[in-house]
Amino acid sequence: MTSERLGIFGGTFDPPHIGHLVTAVNVRHELALDRVLLVVNNVPWQKVGSRAISAAEDRLRMVEAAVSDVPGLEPSRIEIDAGGLSYTADTLAALLAEDPGRELFVILGADAASGLPSWERVDEVREQATVVVVERPGARRATPPPGGWRWVEVEVPHLEVSSTDLRQRVVDGRPLDYLVTHEVVDCIEELGLYRERG
Repeated sequence: MTSERLGIFGGTFDPPHIGHLVTAVNVRHELALDRVLLVVNNVPWQKVGSRAISAAEDRLRMVEAAVSDVPGLEPSRIEIDAGGLSYTADTLAALLAEDPGRELFVILGADAASGLPSWERVDEVREQATVVVVERPGARRATPPPGGWRWVEVEVPHLEVSSTDLRQRVVDGRPLDYLVTHEVVDCIEELGLYRERG
């Protein structure tokens, strides 16, 4: 018996922006999920060495600020508490260990879904969850890898927002208004994030 339908939306969230929130809210609605966890990666294995990443606790603070008043969306520190590199297979196993009756839905952009075959222990992900693919601007439609995936597509509004651009906006002194929530703007200012880099 299913105890809850739980969405897992993992990411670096550096910073979390309205595109993340629109995706999570729309997927929750379309699939009648009880909750969507915004899971903050501790050390995102796919981005190690590619750029400086803000401290995990700072990124969690921003996610907490972003979803504090959004019903059904919750910040999650499960990967931070686990430590080390963050792998979806570990996160799904931990969530099922807490409650084996959960039905898990991993929310991905089409670009990330296309890269599924390269994921660590991808067979475990396939066995433990349904993959929910949302279209992102400029991404081609993803097709399920071979092997019998549970695969659902959800269309969400196209919003041209990028965390890379947002970090550069802080460096340049340009406004973040309406691209992130005002609570996240306050959090970025309070923590002094992105001042020194793009």
